[in-house]
Amino acid sequence: MAKLWYKFQRYFRRKPLRFFTFLALYLTAGSLVFLHSGFVGQPAVSQDQANPAAGTLAEGAELPFLGDLHLGRGSRDAGEVASIARRYGPWFKGKDGNERAKLGDYGGAWSRALKGRVAREKEEERAKYIGCYLDDTQSRALRGVSFFDYKKMTVFRCQDNCAERGYLYAGLEFGAECYCGHKIQATNVSEAECDMECKGERSNVCGGANRLSIYRLQLAQESARRYGSAVFRGCFHRPDNLSLALPVTAAMLNMSVDKCVDLCTEKEYPLAALAGTACHCGFPTTRFPLHEREDEQLCAQKCSAEEFESCGTPSYFIVYQTQVQDNRCMDRRFLPAKSKQLIALASFPGAGNTWARHLIELATGFYTGSYYFDGSLYNKGFKGERDHWRSGRTICIKTHESGQKEIEAFDAAILLVRNPYKALMAEFNRKYGGHIGFAAHAHWKGTEWPEFVRNYAPWWATHTLDWLKFGKKVLVVHFEDLKQDLFVQLGRMVSLLGVAVREDRLLCVESQKDGNFKRSGLRKLEYDPYTADMQRTISTYIKMVDAALKGRNLTGVPNDYYPR
Repeated sequence: MAKLWYKFQRYFRRKPLRFFTFLALYLTAGSLVFLHSGFVGQPAVSQDQANPAAGTLAEGAELPFLGDLHLGRGSRDAGEVASIARRYGPWFKGKDGNERAKLGDYGGAWSRALKGRVAREKEEERAKYIGCYLDDTQSRALRGVSFFDYKKMTVFRCQDNCAERGYLYAGLEFGAECYCGHKIQATNVSEAECDMECKGERSNVCGGANRLSIYRLQLAQESARRYGSAVFRGCFHRPDNLSLALPVTAAMLNMSVDKCVDLCTEKEYPLAALAGTACHCGFPTTRFPLHEREDEQLCAQKCSAEEFESCGTPSYFIVYQTQVQDNRCMDRRFLPAKSKQLIALASFPGAGNTWARHLIELATGFYTGSYYFDGSLYNKGFKGERDHWRSGRTICIKTHESGQKEIEAFDAAILLVRNPYKALMAEFNRKYGGHIGFAAHAHWKGTEWPEFVRNYAPWWATHTLDWLKFGKKVLVVHFEDLKQDLFVQLGRMVSLLGVAVREDRLLCVESQKDGNFKRSGLRKLEYDPYTADMQRTISTYIKMVDAALKGRNLTGVPNDYYPR
């Protein structure tokens, strides 16, 4: 066999022309087979279908199921078709109602078949473009959840996110912003006003300045909506003035959690309160702040339509938070006039600075700035990230600096302090896993973690000590206190920033406090990453910070700072 192969190689080495002729014939034959397999299985296309100008298919007509088309070297099996459907989803449709031409990577034959048809698939299998609508930052056209990505936003990504949450409509604005809702509360405008390309998909339009490109998600029907993600808030006493506290009320003889949550979601309210056979909807307000929880046994009356769920009583309400986003605190802008003072939001890395910025922006309505520039934060909606920190257009400035010169450049500061054990782990995760990612186990078990603790633990202490020593008008806020009593602590922070504290707005922030940059808790490791030597060293630093705080007549560090 080896001799035969050697003779074959020597034959073509001496006669290169024969080799290239043979190769050309082989490629030609393969191309003919490919083209034949692509067209044989395609259904006949009528003249109207082949010509987009001639119109669409007759009403009720459907495109053939994609699995019936012969793609490339043969038809795809059911598993492969299902995989494609999961990737592109049922709402993969352009704003003109035609199929997108972005399927070429799945075979030229399939691409040509789709391009040659302008017929719409069944309405329930697609997202239907509704039009261009006016949007107002004070009164949103779509009042459900929203998210931003100033780098990678696409039409499908927005549609998919809204559909997953059970919303009927998805709207794109400013090329990078996505809004969801169950009804459109705005007027239709000219298509020409939606003129901005999607940041992650230049071939498609994603609204304009204060203009929404809106799609109706046909699969988000009543039977397909799921409210398993509604958040249980607890048992609460009936508010004194029920009609003002919870303005929408409906009697439900066959009461269930799903029915009440569904009603309040449809009415665009973030709270659903179950009271026996009555369902109430509203916002968290000073009349119903959800701060004084009652014993759940007081609400333990079974739902008439559910065996294992409680539906509250006329005096004690079971409250759920729906998927509707409370838009009373979503408007944000730059300061209308240049600020006369620079206020720092200072923290050691990993102490929750990004989360605190999210809270401050919602509570004040103004963008926060940064001493640095982080493109990933800007892309996620922190628009003040690009401004120079001395621009005066932002309400406060994020900084991790701890040098005397840098500290004295600020007129006041909010100093955010966090348990060093948690802060060090959070910063280590950020360094090796990104803003909301996690470091790999190899990093924890390798040399990176001991070296990181050795370098960063002293900085945790000196950062707080330096700001207490050199800072002007420093407000100390413990991360743990902010997490446990957000309403009070955020009110203190807003007061230092010189903005009037609006209680209803703070209650709005409470209902959506996590934002997009909160980790889902520090990942549980198989072991405690802190050695005994590390703990002894960190305990020394904790005592130093505790003494410095008490020396300023401030509250010392929380008890849980000490190990373990």
